[in-house]
Amino acid sequence: MSLLKVATCNLNPWGVEFDNNLKNQSKKSKEAGAAIRLGPELEITAYGCEDGFPEPNTDTHSWECLKEILLGDYTDGILCSIGMPVMRKSQRYNCQALCYNRKILMIRPKIWLANDGNYRELRWFTAWKQSDGIEEFLLPPDVADALSQRSAPFSYGYIQFDDAAVAAEICEELFTPQPPHGELALNGFEVFLNASGSHHQLRKLDIRLNAIKGATVRTSGGVYMYSNQQGCDGGRLYYDGCCCVVVDGEVVAQGSQFSLQDVEVLVAQVDLDAVTSSRGSISSFQQQASCVKNVPSITAPYKLCQSFNPRILLSSPLEEIKYHSPEEEIAFGPACWIWDYLRRSGASGFLLPLSGGSDSSSCCVCACIKNASPA
Repeated sequence: MSLLKVATCNLNPWGVEFDNNLKNQSKKSKEAGAAIRLGPELEITAYGCEDGFPEPNTDTHSWECLKEILLGDYTDGILCSIGMPVMRKSQRYNCQALCYNRKILMIRPKIWLANDGNYRELRWFTAWKQSDGIEEFLLPPDVADALSQRSAPFSYGYIQFDDAAVAAEICEELFTPQPPHGELALNGFEVFLNASGSHHQLRKLDIRLNAIKGATVRTSGGVYMYSNQQGCDGGRLYYDGCCCVVVDGEVVAQGSQFSLQDVEVLVAQVDLDAVTSSRGSISSFQQQASCVKNVPSITAPYKLCQSFNPRILLSSPLEEIKYHSPEEEIAFGPACWIWDYLRRSGASGFLLPLSGGSDSSSCCVCACIKNASPA
């Protein structure tokens, strides 16, 4: 058995509140003994930074935060995927910085951007379309000097460790007609890292989990880690969390969906040999893998897995996945947004104007009943 302990997070970052977002870089993943830690999309700036992204200070402070993380012991012996914007040749990319042992192993830019509904990523970012080869990205001089690292690989691709292959699939890419995880699985990598900034919509969790489970069903297999932002980060959207870990189409760990915690870390223990065995038993997978186009990769001379230990229990498929009813979602979503907005704005409460119509009359009656109750 190749035992791998992984940790994924729900985080509540604030738009351009860098000190707060850096504080949320919890060491709980490392303290739990995880070999991989995944955070949400653009966690250093918060996903809802919006028109703050083009500001030069946003890029500068993002690198300062990453430098502080790498100068500490956050990444010692643990692969950390950290979301941040990166400027390259006057083009801004939505990236995941994959770091290990105080070094940046790879910067993975997003290749398909969300640009419908509430999303406007093309307003602030460029999609990475260079699918062949790996380029070297020159780190900012102060970061390079502090880390003693001049450059880092910059590309769509994966990292081949001594005992595991790991790759990122960022948020929207999971939901495209031809998601990257298909060819990545055929290239042999076992662990998918999906950093997301997915806001709450009614019954949206069903769509997410079905897509994640579908990415690792028996035909391709794999370990899929999903991390999401949670809370209101200053805009009109509420991000509902619910990080999870899925193995070969089965949910083995699920985080909370409507939480008031700023940090939630979810840990799971998985067996990569089971993924390899499952793929090896599927003839069509073997045939397609033998002729698939090679995805760029880098090698990292480190081991992530533990050897077999009978005292270590694998995370089993959940007997029941937690779904809130539509009525609960309608109640929890707006309430959590209002609470988060209130505490961040520093206000003491809300003013509720009542016009006398049916809607406001209902609110008034409910408030009177609540205030009159013994509780």
